[in-house]
Amino acid sequence: MDQGQKRRHVLASVSDSFGSAPTQFAARRYTMSSGNIHGSQTLIKPAFSEKEATELVERVFGLKVSVIRSLPSYTDQNFHVHVSRSEGTADCADKYVLKITNCEDSQNPELIEVQTQIMIFLNVEGFPSATPHLTKDGNIMSLESLGTGSVTKKYMVRLLTYLPGMTVATISTNPHILYEIGKLAARLDKTLTEKFHHPSIKSLHRGKFIWNLANVPLLEQYIHALGQNSYREVVEQLIQQFKDKIVPKLRNFRACINHGDLNDHNILLDSNTASPENPQYRVSGILDFSDMSYGYYVFELAITIMYMMIESKDPLSVGGHILAGFESIVPLTTEERDALFLLVSGRFSQSLVIASYTSLLYPENKEYLMITARTGWKHLLRMFDMGQEAVEKIWFETAKAYMNNEPM
Repeated sequence: MDQGQKRRHVLASVSDSFGSAPTQFAARRYTMSSGNIHGSQTLIKPAFSEKEATELVERVFGLKVSVIRSLPSYTDQNFHVHVSRSEGTADCADKYVLKITNCEDSQNPELIEVQTQIMIFLNVEGFPSATPHLTKDGNIMSLESLGTGSVTKKYMVRLLTYLPGMTVATISTNPHILYEIGKLAARLDKTLTEKFHHPSIKSLHRGKFIWNLANVPLLEQYIHALGQNSYREVVEQLIQQFKDKIVPKLRNFRACINHGDLNDHNILLDSNTASPENPQYRVSGILDFSDMSYGYYVFELAITIMYMMIESKDPLSVGGHILAGFESIVPLTTEERDALFLLVSGRFSQSLVIASYTSLLYPENKEYLMITARTGWKHLLRMFDMGQEAVEKIWFETAKAYMNNEPM
């Protein structure tokens, strides 16, 4: 079984029939809105039992639970919830995801409020995003307690509509779906930046948030986890190039609101054809808005390229198809195009360094982390060995073929 097959096998075994598999780089769930890596996951993660979660849904949201089951998560806690319809509730969905945010992130209700309002806004704008079921008091979320006496902790709770579909990670991607994903990324950021307004939108300025692509230099505080080897040498060179060539040019990039995590497990697809031999996919869901922040259009593009490369059989070709889709909505400037190689490399570095660091913190998950990381290292080292000019030639020529209406 190859690495990709092993990874899909692990994902399938834990995601069961719930459509949404666990997040891509397990390291992502060890992080905080502050940008720091959790030192003790057990101190902040909710620990609601299925019985307690059922009581929560019924008490807070006024729905009768018929089936409830835990979903994979790390610092948050998620449950897949089936509810029973009753007379007069014909507009009630049958399935939901109960999302219980960890106690530390729950201390930032403004950010959670904005993220949730963005989901509502995007759904109205025609994007396939989940929406919250209101509490009995008419609110989109509720702060709930768990525990007794001095150890009582508070957690922000939301009940989100369940989005069916298969994740991108479970299919063999083709140029068409990659083009559509690139187009989706640009449309999403453009729509949010031009149309979304909210009194707490300033909370998306997240400063030292480790997953904002501008913060690649912050990896220096975690790079010791790589040890002394060739991997570390490559990342150190990339960080220095990022400081020299990207950081001084950030002011010249066009700013926008980034989803920040359009990875192969956060995009759901369904097939709009009855032919299993030649399935045609369309995007049916966008998941996980917890990494949203202010950034730049070219950041979203680079992040999306990097994540779509992970399981691809032809990873170097991925960038050109996504670039073409993205530029059909938001054409890049010359400076943004010149930065793309280092931005994609920077995102690889972020994921790989944090994966290594968190595997030290949580050795029980090291095998899963390193399955994904080995694939990532292979792609990053190949890009590094080929060099910027050669990689960009592949990307830009592929994207140019779309403009010339050449067959893919």
